[in-house]
Amino acid sequence: MLCIRRLAVLLAGLTAAMLGSVASATAAFAWPDPPGEPGGVYPLLPTPPVITRTVTHTVVTGGMPGWQITLIAVGAAVLAAAIAVALHRAWAARRHVTANAA
Repeated sequence: MLCIRRLAVLLAGLTAAMLGSVASATAAFAWPDPPGEPGGVYPLLPTPPVITRTVTHTVVTGGMPGWQITLIAVGAAVLAAAIAVALHRAWAARRHVTANAA
C-alpha cells in the first residue's frame, strides 16, 4: 500500500511540474504581432534625427556587502549539514537489526 501511495505522489509531482513548464513555455515562445497594416505590409520607418551622444554615469548606492553574502552562504552550509546529520540519525534509528546466527 505504501509503495502505491509513493508512486501516486511521484506521478502527481511530475504532472504538476510538466503542467507548469507547458504553461510557461507557451508564454515564452509567443511571437508578438508584427508592426504595420493587417495585410502584412510594413510601412517605411523614418530615420531618427541625429542626437548628440551623452555619457551617463551609474551610481551604485545599494547592494549587499560581501561579508553578508559570506555569512548567508556559511549559514546555509551549516543548516544543510545539520539537516543531513538529523536525517542520517533518523534513518539509522529506523533500520532493523537482524540477529546474528552464531
